[in-house]
Amino acid sequence: MLFLLPAGFIFLTIIFLSLPVFAETLPLEELIEKIQSSYDKADDFKAGFVQETTIRSIRKVEREIGTVYFKKPRKMYWDYSRPKAKKLILNPQKAWLYLPEDNLVYVQDADKMMNSRLVIRFLTGVGRLKDDFVVRFAKPREKNARGDYLLELTPRSAGSTAGIKRLSLTVDKDSHQIVACSLRDTYGNLTRITFQNITLNNKIPDSLFTFSPPPGTIVQTVP
Repeated sequence: MLFLLPAGFIFLTIIFLSLPVFAETLPLEELIEKIQSSYDKADDFKAGFVQETTIRSIRKVEREIGTVYFKKPRKMYWDYSRPKAKKLILNPQKAWLYLPEDNLVYVQDADKMMNSRLVIRFLTGVGRLKDDFVVRFAKPREKNARGDYLLELTPRSAGSTAGIKRLSLTVDKDSHQIVACSLRDTYGNLTRITFQNITLNNKIPDSLFTFSPPPGTIVQTVP
């Protein structure tokens, strides 16, 4: 059983799509340092998200919407609201995936998830982008129509991809925050997450990152 993540906030309007990009491209090393710096300065992160998963075998696209919270160190909470409620919560000790419609919660040791998912390590303040990934500009385009940077990442550590074949990031040209993330797995399925209305340093309470199953909930432990 894998906890799907989602690891990224941009509205591309018709006007932006029609404009050429004139801004100078930062050198890759400088861009990586600016991305890292933007996260080093933030104690926590909150954003709305849209997650679209394309299942290749049945040519189906699933779209989910919710709110995500990250807090250093090692805390996150994905609160899915549509089309079905779902919660994915992680703190330094435990990870929970709660499916209220099924009256079911999966529980996993947090270290096992953190060690196998480098994107989570970075977003929750544990990993470093340059140390954990080989980062390069995407081909054939280094930027999208708005001027945001397009990057492709390859994990340096074998076995840490959890079935991910390719990881792509969109980085805001001004704030240098990750505003979109695309994951393609070994089966050809594609998951794209876009972040909206990002806010930093919200003083999110630690209590948000723990979970007590409602009475009668079936609890299954993931090895």
